[in-house]
Amino acid sequence: MLVLLIPIWLAAGASGCGEPVYAPNARVVNGEDANPFSWPWQISLQYEKDGAFHHTCGGSLIAPSWVMTAAHCISDSRHYEVVLGEYDMDQAEGSEQRIPVNTDDIFVHPRWLSFCTACGNDIALLKLSRSAELNDKVKLACLPPAGEILPNDYPCYISGWGRLYTGGPLPSRLQQAVLPVVDHAHCTQPDWWGALAIRETMVCAGGDIRAGCNGDSGGPLNCQAADGRWEVHGIASFVSGLGCNALKKPTVFTRVSAFEDWVQETIASHS
Repeated sequence: MLVLLIPIWLAAGASGCGEPVYAPNARVVNGEDANPFSWPWQISLQYEKDGAFHHTCGGSLIAPSWVMTAAHCISDSRHYEVVLGEYDMDQAEGSEQRIPVNTDDIFVHPRWLSFCTACGNDIALLKLSRSAELNDKVKLACLPPAGEILPNDYPCYISGWGRLYTGGPLPSRLQQAVLPVVDHAHCTQPDWWGALAIRETMVCAGGDIRAGCNGDSGGPLNCQAADGRWEVHGIASFVSGLGCNALKKPTVFTRVSAFEDWVQETIASHS
């Protein structure tokens, strides 16, 4: 029965997913502080160094014990914890939940190649050592219907604690910016990313003064569905070597709707 139940739990219609208690600021164009706790499935993936944990990537809580992030965020030599209910990393707000992740509970997509980000499959799942406590500041993300592809210029939002600009500082407060979808036909044009860099299993968004940057990796591309729920359509994967906000070089995301079978099978076989 579990295999049958998992797809229902992860679907956009799953009870309680994709519905922030604190509404996002939908008017932000360039990156600004997000409204506190308005992306309640956003997590900070942190690694241990010298007895302390440090932010390295974002991610999305997709089930009480499961987080989705990018494969390139994972290193076999590091120990990780997931921080939920985080907003301002410089403040102890009382809403934070810090949950360790055991090394054996990290599942990187089997076709991920660490030396070839542009080859795709940049997705990983983390099983938390205990279930998250869901509340008004920690909620589940909805995933889009399998295979769904958004049209060109569809308004989505990136969120994360990535650098404010190329080589710039890391913010303490969660940032957000609107990133319109750039469809496959546009993103693969020679003066954009080109056909060699972009696969059908990716989604591009942004491409001018709005982009993801170092530290946003693994985090969500949040897109609002017709029923008002927010769905995570993308996992931040890579930006141009020319800089985080290079013209005609949109932020590239792993397209979540292309990997839902793998997500469901992985969770079902390790629950």
